Amino acid sequence: MKANRLFFIDAVRAFAIIMMLQGHFVDTLLAVEYRDEDNLAFQIWKYFRGITAPTFFTISGIIFTYLLMKSKKNGTSNIRIKKGAIRGAMLIAIGYALRAPVFDWIQGVFKDYFLIVDVLQCIGLSILLTILIYLATFKKSAVFSLVMISIGTTVFLCEPLYRSLDTSHLPLFIANYFTKTNGSVFTIIPWFGYMAYGAFIATLFYGFLEKNKFKTILVTSLLTIGTTLIWYSSKSFNWIYLQSDINLFEKVAYYNYLFTRLGNVLILLGIFYCFEKYIKQSLILKIGQKTLSIYVIHFVIIYGSLTGVGLHQIIGKNLNPYQAGAGAIIFVATVCALSLYRVKTNQFIYIQLRKLLGRN
Repeated sequence: MKANRLFFIDAVRAFAIIMMLQGHFVDTLLAVEYRDEDNLAFQIWKYFRGITAPTFFTISGIIFTYLLMKSKKNGTSNIRIKKGAIRGAMLIAIGYALRAPVFDWIQGVFKDYFLIVDVLQCIGLSILLTILIYLATFKKSAVFSLVMISIGTTVFLCEPLYRSLDTSHLPLFIANYFTKTNGSVFTIIPWFGYMAYGAFIATLFYGFLEKNKFKTILVTSLLTIGTTLIWYSSKSFNWIYLQSDINLFEKVAYYNYLFTRLGNVLILLGIFYCFEKYIKQSLILKIGQKTLSIYVIHFVIIYGSLTGVGLHQIIGKNLNPYQAGAGAIIFVATVCALSLYRVKTNQFIYIQLRKLLGRN
């Protein structure tokens, strides 16, 4: 095994991708009449679906930043930065490619819907931004750490200020990164905030992983801070508003999904890190290392990306809860099996990139 590898991160990533798979399957195919907000089972499903994206962005920040900072010790920082830039650009390109209306283009119909921004574009751009910030801080770990946690906090606190941002003056390609008005599923703000917090957590691993009792302290801190954010952050912001009369804090307090979701992520990280020794070399780690392949495969199967025919077109929102539940289990198993044993999306793309760069 590789020294200092953060195995629990792969496990968290596997958990997140599985939650995403079942979440997308159920949300796409469950009949409307069964979406009862008062039903406990539906509430639990919706809750776990809600923490998937924050988890993805946070662990992406942890993984990329940890590898970036480790490369300083090996003297391979420039190589890692180059690889990171390529991966960031690759994720952005794949994000657009998955929504490319190939058949419309063949028929001479060109629409701008494929320009909407989804999770891959935001993660890719977040990686590029992280690299720029790392270089701007002159690769100083302490400075970078402080800047990233400051950015994450600022992005979350200022969410009410850009919630209804007017981007009509911007080109559509750029505007879609800042507003959902045109159909974007994710926007760079506030989601880069989770990436920034993940980068900050990575600096803790980089600086203190080999210290005595680091794991105990970090697990305790993650669980404590996570619980505090979930149960007390809204009350705290409301208290600050009452003391300062700054309206921003009142708005944050009454629509506090960012900090509470961060609390969920921190608790998840703490639990998985606590039980890390039980998950090494398990199947779940392999799943966590194949998230890009899994994402691409599931997108093709559900939404008919590239082919124009998927479960969304074939079945639609017509399943009852039992059918959706059983189907979700089969779907998760099928997509994971295809990714692990048949389709090698990551490997194929990297081979093509190396060939392309080699020609240049």
